[in-house]
Amino acid sequence: MKHHEFDQLQNLARIQDYPHPVMPRDKRLQRWAELLEADPPRLLSTLHETEYQPRAVRAALRCNNSAISVAFDDPVLRAAGLKNDTYGEAKRFFELSDRQLHRIVCYCHFGATVSAQTTASYIRAKHVDQPESLMARLRAMFVG
Repeated sequence: MKHHEFDQLQNLARIQDYPHPVMPRDKRLQRWAELLEADPPRLLSTLHETEYQPRAVRAALRCNNSAISVAFDDPVLRAAGLKNDTYGEAKRFFELSDRQLHRIVCYCHFGATVSAQTTASYIRAKHVDQPESLMARLRAMFVG
């Protein structure tokens, strides 16, 4: 019998009964940016008019070869809890508001396609490389 660590097992098999490993929001976003930066000139599809869709329709939006599908193709992010490549799931998993995710994936900002590098740069500039807010620092001091 071969023994594996739990983290290794998650990459080898789909384990449904155990909780997902905890990956902080900033690490999830950083991982997403790194995945996009792995192929900078890759042209990604955008989602059409996310801001005009009813909430339920917007949550179910998806398209092949989008920035969200790049994240979903990654076994590390799937093991951390990313369930599919829909707009609603990306919003939940990356803890983004509609406005924030709209700015990353919507057609109205880039046209039909956008380079992976442009998307990664935006994620880094707005969500990863930001100095920690005063409230976050105070929370860390008092809560731990």
